[in-house]
Amino acid sequence: ARPAARQTNPATGLPEPTMRPTITLADRQRDIQERIRREREAKRAQEEPITPAPQLQRLQPAEISGPKVVRVEAPDHVPTPRKRRENERPEQQRIPTGPLARGGAGVRTAADEESDKSKARTGPGKSLSLRRRGGEGRRGEALEKLREFTEADLIARRDALNAARANRSLLDRQMERTANKGKGFRALSPAQRDGPVQVSEPITVKSLSADLGIKSGVLQKALMTKHGIFATANQGLAAAQAEALAMEFGIEIQVARQKTAEQRLAERFAEIEAGLDASQRTTRPPIVTILGHVDHGKTSLLDKIRSTNVVAGEAGGITQHVAAFDVMATRDGKEKPITFIDTPGHQAFTAMRARGAQVTDIVVLVVDAAQGVQPQTVESINHARAASVPIVVAMNKIDRDDANPDKVLGELAAQNLNPAEWGGDTEVVRTSATTGQGIENLLEILDLQAELMDLKAAKSSPARGRVIEARMTQGLGPVATVLVQQGTLKVGDVILAGMAFGRVRALQKAAGEMVKEAPPSLPVLVSGFTEVPSAGNAFYVLPTMDEAEAVAEERRDENRREELSVRNRVSLETLFETVEEGKIKTINLIIKGDVQGSVETLNATIGEQNTTEVRVKVIHSAVGAINESDVELADASEAVIIGFHVGIDESARHQAEQRGVEIRTYNVIYEIFDDIKKALSGMLEPEVKEVYQGTAEVRATFKASRLGTIAGCYVTDGHVMRNHMVRLTRDGAVVVQDLQIASLRRLKEDVREVKAGLECGINLLNYDDVKEADKLEFYTRQTVARTL
Repeated sequence: ARPAARQTNPATGLPEPTMRPTITLADRQRDIQERIRREREAKRAQEEPITPAPQLQRLQPAEISGPKVVRVEAPDHVPTPRKRRENERPEQQRIPTGPLARGGAGVRTAADEESDKSKARTGPGKSLSLRRRGGEGRRGEALEKLREFTEADLIARRDALNAARANRSLLDRQMERTANKGKGFRALSPAQRDGPVQVSEPITVKSLSADLGIKSGVLQKALMTKHGIFATANQGLAAAQAEALAMEFGIEIQVARQKTAEQRLAERFAEIEAGLDASQRTTRPPIVTILGHVDHGKTSLLDKIRSTNVVAGEAGGITQHVAAFDVMATRDGKEKPITFIDTPGHQAFTAMRARGAQVTDIVVLVVDAAQGVQPQTVESINHARAASVPIVVAMNKIDRDDANPDKVLGELAAQNLNPAEWGGDTEVVRTSATTGQGIENLLEILDLQAELMDLKAAKSSPARGRVIEARMTQGLGPVATVLVQQGTLKVGDVILAGMAFGRVRALQKAAGEMVKEAPPSLPVLVSGFTEVPSAGNAFYVLPTMDEAEAVAEERRDENRREELSVRNRVSLETLFETVEEGKIKTINLIIKGDVQGSVETLNATIGEQNTTEVRVKVIHSAVGAINESDVELADASEAVIIGFHVGIDESARHQAEQRGVEIRTYNVIYEIFDDIKKALSGMLEPEVKEVYQGTAEVRATFKASRLGTIAGCYVTDGHVMRNHMVRLTRDGAVVVQDLQIASLRRLKEDVREVKAGLECGINLLNYDDVKEADKLEFYTRQTVARTL
């Protein structure tokens, strides 16, 4: 409240003095509160107005509309408890547990009581597995889960499975059983997608199982029952076997045959040579191979051409190696090179003749003018035709007195080699290695044939060719005689031949001349290989040593897989052979030869004399001299060492004498076969032959207290002696045989022999069942040695 106005003094005109009002504490507090309120209102008026928060819209609950699904179930089926065994206590009887067995709330079963007892016995926190699984452990838990499926569930599941399996094969049904095993997802195999299955080589039971989606045990069972093959999981299978096995399950497979290293190299060099133009190709000398029967004068004819004496250096006068020579032939005053390849004519060297025909341009078929066409002659003709090369016939030994050219021409015509002088297309040249007749004419025809063939080769491309022969030499190590077919082989090149590789260290011609390079059609001796290559292998010149080593290792692995595949392939027949193998007498051999071709020939032909009783088994073969390791192997395996054109190390010789190892060396191949035949013949069981001696007829029998039954006989044929065996026949049937004579008497005297037309008394040893009219046949057995 405001203070009252001051009053004025009338006398003086001045305001009257007033008294100040008294301010109390309550008034003071009221003033302070009023001031605070005014300050707040003023401050609030200065601030921006606050926008009120929007009101959230409340959602209405969703209403479910539509038909309600009502499920009708059949009553639960309670399985019948199994019968209790005789020695089983009632508490051990298995009573079904779970919701289906309880029959609803309030029903106590044996399983519930057992569970309560377990809880009371173990207490809380103990034996968790029993509380979770029930009284039967894991089995009870599994049974309880199975019983959670109602009968309607099982029927619906069975109908769905039957509908899905209506058009599926056996494999699909099997995969259905195993598709949901485990928690992971299993992808469909190509066989389940109804398509051909791609299978890559090498094929094993395990890899085929993974490709087909079939368990390896199922495949092994099918192999055993359907194909008679006992196979392991890692056993190799041939492509035909894998295809037949897959067809048993209704699956088609496609075997992806991978290209070998040899094929890839051949394709690579073919592409290089295809890219060369005509200007890079030059004329090359022809490669001529000499073929024919043994001892028809092939090497002698070649000696006359070369003016050398090679035949004198061959043991037995027959060629036993493949040799290559370059010869300068003179025609019209000009010298032209021709490469000749000489091959053996012995029947054992079939592979060598085939190898010579494969690398040749022209074949010279040498036929003896007196003997005519022989078995190896026909074989040589077949090799030449298989190689699709022209044939020129050299009728050799025309200077002999018993030569019959017309007969030879007729035999050649019978082999579809019609002579040109008879209107055919085969040139026949009459030659003589002794007098030199027809040699120039033969060279002229070969030169003309080469001009018609227009032989070309590129010298600038990487070299390739064939290995003619290979051997191990002292000082140089593994060496090989190679024939260059394309390109130029130089010293320092990286060369690969089969599983052997290396860098060319030296090149040597047939005459012994060292050269720096070898052009096409020139045979040279190459040194620098890491091992002895196989004769007949193709050789290639590669850019780097690493590449050559990688290809060689790949070939070695492939060869090892093939050997294991063949070795592990066991069938019912081979199993029977393995069991019978222990009954066969075997000669173990270790073969060492001077060249690879001879070793291959011996390996291929030495077992041709095997029989069901005796056989020869080559346990080791190699090129080189006989060393201590060969003797140790022979001692461990009880083998005989055969050396062909090789020597024996001095240490190996002493060791063989100490250990009693037999070593035989040969220079002629047919001597090896003769000795082996004799050894096998000596191992054969001798043949026992029965020799007829005579016949006697029993006319009376007598009983003797000490001797038994004595037969009174009349000898009708031959004679009878004490050492004869007896066969007793009655009414045309043999009663007993192999009886011995205890005593032979005539007129109460012991005799050694009774001849036909005489009577005698015979007492058989330990046999008394002799009757009148019986016949006694007398015979002996002889042992006759058998031969192959």
